[in-house]
Amino acid sequence: MPSPQIPTEKWWLRGVIARSIGIVAVALGFVVGMYGLDYPTSPWLPTALGLLVTGIMAQGYGLYCSIKRTQQLNSR
Repeated sequence: MPSPQIPTEKWWLRGVIARSIGIVAVALGFVVGMYGLDYPTSPWLPTALGLLVTGIMAQGYGLYCSIKRTQQLNSR
């Protein structure tokens, strides 16, 4: 059974969504991290770290989608 090919538009949309979520997550991670530095015993520092890691991973997936889209456009 052949694997379904994702249209080029889908790669573009997935990349935009991933990069948007990445930007928001990294920004929230820094804001929550600054708040957590005021209260070191609170759970805000681990939460900020999780948001930062999530944002960086989302940015990486957005980059992957951009590369896949470029490869599909160049293969035509």
